[in-house]
Amino acid sequence: MATKGGKASQIAVWVLLGLLILGLGGFGIENFGGGARKVGSVDGQDISTDAYFRALRQETSALSQQVGRAVPFSEAAALGVDRAVRQQLVTTAALDAEAARLGLSVGDARLAQEIRAMSGFRNLSGGFDRATYAAMLRDNGWTESEFEAQVRKDMVRGLIQTAVATGFVGPDAAAAAVYDHIEERRSFSLLRLTEADLTEPLPVLDDAALRAHHAANPDAFTRPETRRITYAALLADDVAKTVLVDDAELRKLYEARLSDFVQPERRLVERLVFPDDAAAQDARNRLDAGQATFEALVAERGLDLSDIDLGDVSRAELGDAGEAVFEMAEPGVVGPLPSSLGPALFRMNAVLDAQEISFDEARDALVSEFSLDAARRQIATRVEEIDDLLAGGATLEDLAKETGMVLATIDMEPGTTEGIAGFPRFRAQAQQVTEKSFPEVFEMADGSIAALRLDAVLPPTLRPYEEVADAVAEHARAAALRAALTSRLEAVQSEVAAGAAMGGFGIVEVAQAMPRAGQIAGAPRSLMGTVFSMAEGEVIQVAEGDFVALVRLDAIIPADHDQPEAQAIKGAVVAQFGQQIGQDAFALFAAALESQAKITLDEAVIGAVHAQMR
Repeated sequence: MATKGGKASQIAVWVLLGLLILGLGGFGIENFGGGARKVGSVDGQDISTDAYFRALRQETSALSQQVGRAVPFSEAAALGVDRAVRQQLVTTAALDAEAARLGLSVGDARLAQEIRAMSGFRNLSGGFDRATYAAMLRDNGWTESEFEAQVRKDMVRGLIQTAVATGFVGPDAAAAAVYDHIEERRSFSLLRLTEADLTEPLPVLDDAALRAHHAANPDAFTRPETRRITYAALLADDVAKTVLVDDAELRKLYEARLSDFVQPERRLVERLVFPDDAAAQDARNRLDAGQATFEALVAERGLDLSDIDLGDVSRAELGDAGEAVFEMAEPGVVGPLPSSLGPALFRMNAVLDAQEISFDEARDALVSEFSLDAARRQIATRVEEIDDLLAGGATLEDLAKETGMVLATIDMEPGTTEGIAGFPRFRAQAQQVTEKSFPEVFEMADGSIAALRLDAVLPPTLRPYEEVADAVAEHARAAALRAALTSRLEAVQSEVAAGAAMGGFGIVEVAQAMPRAGQIAGAPRSLMGTVFSMAEGEVIQVAEGDFVALVRLDAIIPADHDQPEAQAIKGAVVAQFGQQIGQDAFALFAAALESQAKITLDEAVIGAVHAQMR
């Protein structure tokens, strides 16, 4: 039951925190004409307008964070975000309808336990705070009954998902094949050729030869399409230099951030929770007997290491487990120990010593933080003024004269990141602007602001020889060296094939029992893939970039299935396959419910929600 509750808790916390992050304080249904309360229904389970609006906002916000800029709803809709949200809500409603048909529910005691465990409702001492609970729900437009009904539904869906998706076991044959792929090894010999191995020096190219090389390789010396951008900017770093810093204010900042400068001893910890003491002790026994690794135990619980990572924590944050974890002098596993979610194994990965940074030691960093924060606030007060000037027809040149903004021009090629182009928002705006666009103020990550215009789009152009003469000489010499080394490599391979020893042509590197994911210093990453495709005794040429070598595969070393860790690794693979099969089974189950359900969607209300999003 704890497993099921854990999944429901994750869902409920996701719902709550999503609302808190977005700050959707009580979006009223009256915003959608006619008092419409739902966008559709599935077998009698309504999909409310509020739920659809909130989900759209959340997905659009997530997309904005992913691309590093604000994405308007029209763009998100063009990418299919609205369709994906509707599909998810239909699936959720279909599961709710199935739960109602089966008569599934969660008792009040279990619901209360779940809500009390949510971190968003805890007070400073870590306990559930009734006033905080009521205030947070109220501030985000939820009544207690609405929120508790939502959490109850989330938990019931978790029960259904657990019932459908658990109990699957991956095939042993597939696990063995994966283990073979992972654990096979190769031993091989490698003869690298460099310029020192050439029998004749490279020819010296005269001016005529270099000009011919420039003409014959235009792609190497062509400037890509370039966008010439003029911008006016008010940069936080520049404004910060003019800020007067008061020592008393710095000391207040230091005191306010004292926990950042004075920290107790901490530990990097992972916590693997089990449904009961017996399951936790069984896992510990298997771990101690070498029958399973900690990673395998995590996989068996259907989790990833990221799911159980607590990060760096203090003794107090670990509660009852703190003393045992902090008694460990070096990394290892301890437990089972109690936790707020049930009995758990704790893996301590590193000891972080206590630290104390004095005010004097922190002063430079505090000055920088204080100045930049003050600069951001000063800049923010000027945005409206600059917006008004632009709205009144001011040019970027006018802005520079009247506001002191920096005026400059930059040629933006793909990959340009120098100067102001180091800001992702500036690069995005420079890419989107057209010659018909009016300059608009936009903010960048550090609080700086800018406005820009597109002066011209310069087509790809072959750079004149005189401008790139040094690059041409370097490129021509590199091409001549590659050709000479390739010719020498063919000659060496012929002699080796005729019986000559590889060692007679230079230093031979011997790589023993290399894994598929291994890497040879200075070699291309594709080398190991090439080696694993070779037959034993085969000799081939490998030439990629500056790397030119002869490779001979000396031995194929199969995976050893009798190694103690083999069973643990294969067990983890079986568990992972079982989890994937379970996820597929649940997806098919949900699709089957939808195919049999009566689904209605109100396009008029959906359109009204979309209009509100815009």
